[in-house]
Amino acid sequence: MEIQTETLAEEELVAITGYQYPSRQVGWLSNNGWEYTLTGARRPVVGRVYARLKLAGVKPSATNAVAEAWTLDLSRVS
Repeated sequence: MEIQTETLAEEELVAITGYQYPSRQVGWLSNNGWEYTLTGARRPVVGRVYARLKLAGVKPSATNAVAEAWTLDLSRVS
């Protein structure tokens, strides 16, 4: 099983944008309202959680982009 990183791999960006060249990927991401950052080599970097939310039709925000905190509830255990 392949371990996923926090950012999308090059192949994943190609699959989403439909473009091989980073300059075209940047254009597609900008035109479609995606947030990204550029590396020193001018390649776009997109976060994995952000991409999952965008692809699911959810507008990413600071509140829904992080895992929901939970606590262990033992009140029903006898």
